[in-house]
Amino acid sequence: MRRTAPAVWLAPGLALGALALGSAAARAQDRSGDNAVTQADDAFGFSVGREGLGIYNQADARGFSPTDAGNVRIDGLYFDPAFDLSELLVDSTAIKVGLSAQGYPFAAPSGIVDMALRRPGKKSGASLVVDGDLLSSAGAELTGTVRLSGSLALGYGAKVAHTAFPDGTNNFNHGQALALYWQPAEGIELIPFWALYNDYDDESGPFYIPAGSTLPPLAPRRQYDGPDWADFRLMAGTQGLLGSAQLGRGWTVRLGAFRSVFEQRTGFTNLLVDVQPDGSANRVVIADPPLRNVALSGELRLSRTVAEGPRQHVVHLSLRERDARRQFDGSVELVLGPTRIGTPEDGLPPAVWNFGPVSKQRIRQDSLGLAYNGRWKKVGELGLGLSRVRYRMTTDLPGEPRAEGRSDLWLYNANLAATVTPSLSLYVGYARGLEESGLAPPNAANRNAPLPAIITNQKDGGFRLALGKKLKLIGGVFELTRPNFGFDGANLFRPIGTIRNRGAEFSLSGPLTPRLDVVAGGMLLDARVHGAGGGAAVGRRPVGLPSHFINLNLNWRTPWLAGLALDSNVSFRGRTMATTDNAVAVPARTVVNLGARYSFKVAGRDVTARAQMINLFDSYGFRIAGPGIYRTNGSRQASFYLAVDF
Repeated sequence: MRRTAPAVWLAPGLALGALALGSAAARAQDRSGDNAVTQADDAFGFSVGREGLGIYNQADARGFSPTDAGNVRIDGLYFDPAFDLSELLVDSTAIKVGLSAQGYPFAAPSGIVDMALRRPGKKSGASLVVDGDLLSSAGAELTGTVRLSGSLALGYGAKVAHTAFPDGTNNFNHGQALALYWQPAEGIELIPFWALYNDYDDESGPFYIPAGSTLPPLAPRRQYDGPDWADFRLMAGTQGLLGSAQLGRGWTVRLGAFRSVFEQRTGFTNLLVDVQPDGSANRVVIADPPLRNVALSGELRLSRTVAEGPRQHVVHLSLRERDARRQFDGSVELVLGPTRIGTPEDGLPPAVWNFGPVSKQRIRQDSLGLAYNGRWKKVGELGLGLSRVRYRMTTDLPGEPRAEGRSDLWLYNANLAATVTPSLSLYVGYARGLEESGLAPPNAANRNAPLPAIITNQKDGGFRLALGKKLKLIGGVFELTRPNFGFDGANLFRPIGTIRNRGAEFSLSGPLTPRLDVVAGGMLLDARVHGAGGGAAVGRRPVGLPSHFINLNLNWRTPWLAGLALDSNVSFRGRTMATTDNAVAVPARTVVNLGARYSFKVAGRDVTARAQMINLFDSYGFRIAGPGIYRTNGSRQASFYLAVDF
């Protein structure tokens, strides 16, 4: 996120609301200045608008998914998404791990996804962004603010797009969002918001499942490999309320209450199974009945700040609530027969889909926690957290008795940062968390079934070194342990042994020269599976975790034309195991992106034109969608956008 004053950095859980208002609100409708390289604090993961970078993202941090784990926050407050929060409401997203998460109350082992809400601005204005690419994608987005009075402002957003994907699929989508900022009295803020997203004619891209212990042959680039009737139709929405009040004498109360809905009207899984080396295969399409998932979540936090000379103490009392209802199963399998990779499917769907009964699951979770963050100027910082969690899961499967799972447990975390010199700080930390595990993959016997919650433990440590006024280096090591999921002898995707991720990471960010900015990061990962069993062959390395990942981003403001900047991104992903028995691996992959942006004024308005060549050297291969199941990576393409602030 954007750099902040030291006092704000001390207690993000307390100050995030004021920080977001001071930065995001001031530029809520200004999108021409979006630049992830110049705005990122580190290389662990950051996105703003259409710009993103980092070694981690919302689906992968230190080898696990912080989103699946339930570690998503809006302005630092707990949020359980049934579907992603609309980009119309998100100003920026940062992945917080290790030292970058220092000061966040109740640290999460699998990292934190912290989204800064795009709040209405301090003055009326708007920004228009139009974009497209050579795959035929095209879209437009309008966001802005209408200032209604000195204490009331309305933020709005709307987008419409036709999106073409590298595997030849495409969709049409549109979204709308509203946010109201109200300050009824000094020190009190209320921000209700709403967003709706609709997706139409979204073809189901193919999954490839080879017959033997080998990778499937590559499909033709940008060619849809499936029936044209296998389209997704979905709707998703989020409603929420953020509130804060300064109660005087260092007391602050903050509230976040959210409702997230995902409604799938039609859904399909397009499988090419028993794929042979010559590209021949059998096509199977799985149709899903209408499904609806709803998640209610939120957090009420009372904080007390006490200043004591060079020391500052912040105590948080937090109540978190979650009520999530999910639906799955009831699908119908349609065997379309022999085919070949790259061959369109011309057959017709059944006149009527005879769906089976739907399974239902409800998760109720509440957490009462106490956290402390203290900082002693020029000495160090201490963070402690303790929570009592009550977790209840009920599952109703057709024809079977209701299954109930209960957990009442203590979760805790501790971290310590010591200031060794004015330029060097050292850090150690430990966290124990209750986390979700996502869904079973498409080729599992329990396909799409929600996986059970698990306990994750994390130990980490590292350093931060200032190499100049703004250039800084962060390095660290970590170890995470949690149950491992894989296929058993009955093809059920379930816990099989324990996974231990041990690794090292680094981040270098800031200006190398007055004209050249760098954000470079890397992760080296030694992941191991222990104690596996269950009738299936299980290798030593878990599926889907690369041996290393390195990401380098540069942004250079040219001296010969004011407003012109050139940028580059190079990423190196290491060899990755693709099957549970470790018989197949996806080879290492290097991707190079080059881009340019030109910022100028038209009639006094800020304008930025941006162009980018993605995957310059056309590195084309497979990515892993689950054990033994593959999708293709994107090939070379060019994209552009134009942003105008009014």
